[in-house]
Amino acid sequence: MHIVSHKRLSDFYLLHHDAEIALQHWYRTAKNAKWKCFADIKKDFNSVDCIGNQRYVFNIKGNNYRLVVVIQFSHEYIYIRFIGTHTDYDKTDCTTI
Repeated sequence: MHIVSHKRLSDFYLLHHDAEIALQHWYRTAKNAKWKCFADIKKDFNSVDCIGNQRYVFNIKGNNYRLVVVIQFSHEYIYIRFIGTHTDYDKTDCTTI
């Protein structure tokens, strides 16, 4: 999968050092994946949720952080839309970002 943009992840873990290992793991796994549907994602990340509108939420570091991405399976692209704390996620309408 092609991921746009890794910089958002690295900028985030520069501020939240405890998220670095988990985000790097997510990035490596997603980059090497050949996901064709939601079930494929679930094989790699059991706690992922589909929130509609091509958006998927990943729990990062034991659900301390949330990562929201748009996945276009047909083009093999992942767009990072949000990374933040669980509290920040609760304040954001992630179905529209």
